[in-house]
Amino acid sequence: MNAITQIDLSAMEVSAITAASYLDACDDGTQQPLNPEYYRACGKLLATIFSVVDPKEAFPRLLEHSQAAREVVETIQINHRIAVSRLGYYPELSITLNRASAV
Repeated sequence: MNAITQIDLSAMEVSAITAASYLDACDDGTQQPLNPEYYRACGKLLATIFSVVDPKEAFPRLLEHSQAAREVVETIQINHRIAVSRLGYYPELSITLNRASAV
């Protein structure tokens, strides 16, 4: 797998800023009309970018200025804790959930 270059990181930053700006504008009511599909796509894009790079290291100014970006980071962290807890403490539940999701 290739390492992320500075150009890649710059492109991700522009995309993350654009997505976070839309989410923030929607959340504070300044974006009218709200496009639900675009809103979901922006959230998914931020989550994808933040799963590839450490947002606290790569985009500290974005996290400082964007409530939406901070919420996506928090959501990723919570999901990680749930996944670790589920695998570590409830292995039978994990197996059952994996079977159910495969159906």
